[in-house]
Amino acid sequence: MEALLPIITQVIAGAVGGNVASGALKQVAINTVARTIAGAIGGIGGGMLLSMVGGEAAMTGLIADGIGGLIGGGVLSTIVGAVVARAR
Repeated sequence: MEALLPIITQVIAGAVGGNVASGALKQVAINTVARTIAGAIGGIGGGMLLSMVGGEAAMTGLIADGIGGLIGGGVLSTIVGAVVARAR
């Protein structure tokens, strides 16, 4: 369970970050389900990237996983929305 808790935190934070970023940017190109999935995937990537860049001493714990998930989910959801809107 110890190994799954950071991933679960990143997925949830990424989903929230993806929906918030897409809603704030008024992207209507993708629906809520697509925003949530893109945000969750981005959350995992963002959390892992932050832990690799931040190092073990600088950014650890659930707060760091949440921050990385929010940022990663928002960024990936925004990119997916822009690509889908451009394709239409």
